[in-house]
Amino acid sequence: MIDLRRLLGLTLIAAAGLALSITQSSAQLLRPDVGDEPGLIADDSIQLPPEFQKQAVLYRTTEPPGTIIISTNERYLYLVQGNGRAMRYGIGVGRDGFQWQGLVKITRKAEWPDWTPPAEMIQRQPYLPRFMAGGPGNPMGARALYLGTTVYRIHGTNRPDTIGTAVSSGCFRLVNADVSDLYERVPVGTKVVIRQKPEI
Repeated sequence: MIDLRRLLGLTLIAAAGLALSITQSSAQLLRPDVGDEPGLIADDSIQLPPEFQKQAVLYRTTEPPGTIIISTNERYLYLVQGNGRAMRYGIGVGRDGFQWQGLVKITRKAEWPDWTPPAEMIQRQPYLPRFMAGGPGNPMGARALYLGTTVYRIHGTNRPDTIGTAVSSGCFRLVNADVSDLYERVPVGTKVVIRQKPEI
């Protein structure tokens, strides 16, 4: 015979655990975005750790040369060169709850882009400006590559210390020197593959 009191107790414990999980997820989504600091001038003299510095690497993929592959788990952006090689850049990626994957194209490029935080970001951080002209103190950094019709971009940053971390709202950050280098190498229309895990 089923012990109804025991069953009820287990049900309440499971419900409490689910509520805690939902509350923690909600809290993560409501946390302020690290690195969106309007007016902060990037310290471009900061040296990235060796593993996140731009470098040519061996890289096996079925994607054609010129494709950008972003591996969020690795914190790397690869620009496929062909012949089993790629240019690899260290990046900052979206924090928990803001990571995504998919296939898009670069639809626009901008130098020293203006910044208009989306409504969702303003809701989380009401103190942010509604608009900020491009320049050294802009969190978008020196260059931006716009991804499809999404609100996400590959862009520079005025917080080079966030490269290699997962703190953004879904955009992919590079130090200004690296995003400027990438900007010169890829045209509008470039295929961008965003993956959670590296290609096997």
